[in-house]
Amino acid sequence: MPRTIITYALRRTGLHQAGLAMLSVAVFLLSTAPLELQRRIVNTIVERGALETVVWLAVAYAGVALAQQSLKLALNVYRGWVAESTVRTLRAEAGNTAEAAGRMNAMDTGVEVSVIIEEVEPIGGFTGVSVSEPLLQGGILVSVIVYMLYLDPTLALVTLAFFLPQLVFVPLLQQAINLRARARILTKRGLSSDIVDAAATDAGWRRVDEPIARVFTLNMGIYKLKYTMNLLMNLMHHSAVAVALGLGGWFALDGRIEVGTVVAIVGGLGKLNDPWGDLVNWGRELPVVEVKYRLFVAALDRLAEVAGGLSSVRT
Repeated sequence: MPRTIITYALRRTGLHQAGLAMLSVAVFLLSTAPLELQRRIVNTIVERGALETVVWLAVAYAGVALAQQSLKLALNVYRGWVAESTVRTLRAEAGNTAEAAGRMNAMDTGVEVSVIIEEVEPIGGFTGVSVSEPLLQGGILVSVIVYMLYLDPTLALVTLAFFLPQLVFVPLLQQAINLRARARILTKRGLSSDIVDAAATDAGWRRVDEPIARVFTLNMGIYKLKYTMNLLMNLMHHSAVAVALGLGGWFALDGRIEVGTVVAIVGGLGKLNDPWGDLVNWGRELPVVEVKYRLFVAALDRLAEVAGGLSSVRT
């Protein structure tokens, strides 16, 4: 098997990844159309334009929204199919390898149960979004930022400056989360074997108390870091919106820009928040799933070695 999750996704589901990429491009290409339609509707109303123009712009807005949401539905269903197909394939591979290995000790049994039941789920789930998610969210970010700069470079640059601190604290907090997540995975792997061994040998359950407490501590550390990062990201976003409303309102009252432009830039900031957060979540998930995938591959290799050893003995 490939040694990285991205390589596995491209090698085993490459054709489907191309299809997901095409759908992602179609979705993000439509991301700025609603902002432009909002801007034109607001400007038409402020300038007391024709009602017919407002109605047709509203109809166009509804049509674009329907098209974009329909594409998102197709994208999400397709992602789910790719993910579940991958989970099924991984479970079959793990099951076949474990069956070939024959009877194993408690450690091997614990690893097998953990791999087949639990660890293939996040691996398969990530396969569905491994390529399409960064393409989709990155495409939305780029298209919206370019649109905002086109509308008013000064106001756009001032508001976008509030995203710069995130380039510092997000990687730092994310690295701390990844370290704890990796330690949690390794602890849970050992815990599965300890539980099976304790049940099989009547050794008692006290030996599992320490790893259970460690998993709890690691999980709480992850929660604190993750929600602190979310808090800081939300504060940066709302600060940017406040500046856009204040500075944009001043420019509009001074006649330097249209009211619709202020509305569109505020709406653009709203569209930046979700894809940026989704990209951060994808970056958070990648190293965690990478560790699980490598452990999965290592477990299969070890079970294959056991199967090879048994085959040699029988021969």
